[in-house]
Amino acid sequence: MDSDSDAESPRGWRERRNSTLTAISLLQLDPAPMDSDPDTPTEEKKPIDFLAADGTMEGSAGSIKTGSTMAPGLSGSGRGAIYYLTRMQRYSSYAVSVFTTMHLANVSLIPAVTRSVAGSETYLLMARELYQTPITEPLLVGLPVLMHIGSGIALRLLRRSENIRRYGGSTPGMYALMRSSTASSRSSVQLWPPLSWISWSGYVFSAFWGAHVVMNRVLPLAVEGDSSNIGLAYISHGFARHPMIAAFAYRGLIGIGCSHMVWGLAKWFGIAPSTKGWWGSEAVTVDKKTKRQRRRRWLGVQAAVVAAAALWAVGGLGVVAKAGPSDGWVGKLYDDLFAKVQL
Repeated sequence: MDSDSDAESPRGWRERRNSTLTAISLLQLDPAPMDSDPDTPTEEKKPIDFLAADGTMEGSAGSIKTGSTMAPGLSGSGRGAIYYLTRMQRYSSYAVSVFTTMHLANVSLIPAVTRSVAGSETYLLMARELYQTPITEPLLVGLPVLMHIGSGIALRLLRRSENIRRYGGSTPGMYALMRSSTASSRSSVQLWPPLSWISWSGYVFSAFWGAHVVMNRVLPLAVEGDSSNIGLAYISHGFARHPMIAAFAYRGLIGIGCSHMVWGLAKWFGIAPSTKGWWGSEAVTVDKKTKRQRRRRWLGVQAAVVAAAALWAVGGLGVVAKAGPSDGWVGKLYDDLFAKVQL
């Protein structure tokens, strides 16, 4: 009886009311249906997940696919911006592969067969009629590359915006939770999507590729008005005059580029292995058989990276880089071009 009377007293009412107060605000969650019809084009909304052991985007909030007509309490229908940006990034890489294949044949495979820079220049000039015209160069190189890089950056920004909308700025309790957490737990909360190896290598490769374009296309056009005199001999002259810079530039271009392209294609085709279960902190979450399977797939993709790099290096670094400088007015032209960029 005493407990009942205390509960009804003003003092007991105040204590019961205060017990409902918490250090942080309750998280504001959008209502969602318990079940959804599998036949409808709804897309799954997963809770926030943090950096996977393999550094991929799988399962992260950044990879959530939301419809363009989302509303509280309603499942998403249709396809949102992430869907289209992902496909833009994917199919633009296929377009670049057409140019990459032709370029590989002309700057490495053919020189490896002919063992001569002069004997390979003819094939390079013939290939330029295919991919270096005012129409084909933007379609095969310029626009696909810009779409690929631009969509990748846009995806990161959009995924971060999605994370903030669901778990950050629009949810007052999350900010207080992050502020009240310990340093170790707070460091694991990332609103930015994880930066995987494919993404990281892509940004680094963009820098090497941009420098390559500037030296081989932009600089000759700006100084000479065209690039008709730029060929394999120009590359050989650069290696002879500036061996350290040229070696760093082309080894980085080949190594980082092949790793990004091979792993990217493996990701698109669904054969890129996950390192969950045999790498890092999650090394005990799967059985030994799964570990071996993933390790073999990882080694297989790495072997493909080495093979692709070898194809680029066999003629490019093995023949073209060792051909020596050009003589006469052509050599002077190349020296003048290098002087424009302080080389």
